[in-house]
Amino acid sequence: MAMRTTLTRLTPLGLITGIVIALALAFIRIPTASAGSDLKLAPDLSFIDDSSANFPIEAADSGDGTISTDRPTVVFFGTSHCWNTNREAERVVTLFPKYRDRVHFVIVDLNHVSLAQRPLVANYYGGYIPTVVIFDRNGKVVYDRAGETAGPRRETHNLAALIDSAVDDSGSGVSLEKSSGK
Repeated sequence: MAMRTTLTRLTPLGLITGIVIALALAFIRIPTASAGSDLKLAPDLSFIDDSSANFPIEAADSGDGTISTDRPTVVFFGTSHCWNTNREAERVVTLFPKYRDRVHFVIVDLNHVSLAQRPLVANYYGGYIPTVVIFDRNGKVVYDRAGETAGPRRETHNLAALIDSAVDDSGSGVSLEKSSGK
């Protein structure tokens, strides 16, 4: 009889606990952000309008927000439904194989920011997409700018030069005018 009374008292608590857990899970989504291993473009991206519902970069790792202390770090901020983000994401993914062993990539889906990425968003995201921030191996920002790094689609020269400036430890960064094509 005492056990039945105990179960009766726990049932409302169990129900409330279950509801709270269910609500929490409804609002939590596994982040699509990544630490940059096996970066690839999401399927069905549009490069001419804002119709793509998917975040443009898929990766094996998720949620990393660390700035590497042994190599440069490229942080990419973007969202779904943005063709500019898709175009810049295409550049990042295209260059990833060239730099994967020398550069740490952090990809932040601003619609699904992980706890580890919140400091990056608070300190380096200025409210415009896409945004690319590049740190040298000492954690110094060598590039921090919103917008695409090039005008024409698939043009990777500017982004490669920015990453190279961090890899080469020149410390001077590279200043490129938006859509300069140089």
